[in-house]
Amino acid sequence: MARVKGAVHALKRRRKFLKETKGFRGGLKNKERLAKEALLKKWTYQFVSRKLKKRDFRRLWQLRINAALRTKGLNYSKFMGDLKKANIKIDRKILSELAMNHPEIFNELTNRIKK
Repeated sequence: MARVKGAVHALKRRRKFLKETKGFRGGLKNKERLAKEALLKKWTYQFVSRKLKKRDFRRLWQLRINAALRTKGLNYSKFMGDLKKANIKIDRKILSELAMNHPEIFNELTNRIKK
């Protein structure tokens, strides 16, 4: 059986890594070994950041809700507890949108909770 050399596939693989690192600084964009290591780190950070993004947005929504409630003399934790007791199932994302963009609806919701 004839010997098969891997030149074509190896070249394609190298070009794929170098294409991915376009825009990186220094040797990370054009040196094969450095580019491969940089990509491995990049992919690791991307994976972690996808998880952190959810945490960051939840924290942002909580801050927005709390800020809107403080102006009405309420606090976040008691408000969320009262929402649960009243069996009102609105998530934090929607509550923060209401607090920012539709204050009249948010006021109606807080009035219901105060009663």
